[in-house]
Amino acid sequence: MISLTDSQKIGMGLTGFGVFFLFFGMILFFDKALLAIGNILFVAGLAFVIGLERTFRFFFQKHKMKATSFFLGGVFVVLIGWPIVGVVLEIYGFFLLFRGFFPVVVGFIRRIPVLGSILNLPFISAYVDKVGESNTMV
Repeated sequence: MISLTDSQKIGMGLTGFGVFFLFFGMILFFDKALLAIGNILFVAGLAFVIGLERTFRFFFQKHKMKATSFFLGGVFVVLIGWPIVGVVLEIYGFFLLFRGFFPVVVGFIRRIPVLGSILNLPFISAYVDKVGESNTMV
């Protein structure tokens, strides 16, 4: 069992609520307020989970500046009131930022009984194998 500090537990809660508000905001036709709350909670939760210094170092690495600018730019665009454009920018930046983690996630999901069998279906397997490849280091 992994032991978490109190701030990491708070961060997990904030991140979870942030993902919930982002999902709920998209379900409700890109509601500006819910998306803005979700963005703020997600970024704050990430900072609580891994710490402020590590969060800053993760986002502002030289080779991740393009991804960071798209992600944080998307957050800013949502906050000023253009939710659809902002979410598209955020999703692109998110995939650029976290693409190094996708092989780990795909490997983990393949070990889950029901989801693993779904990922091994012929028409899904080729796409998942492409996503699961990693050309970059984290």
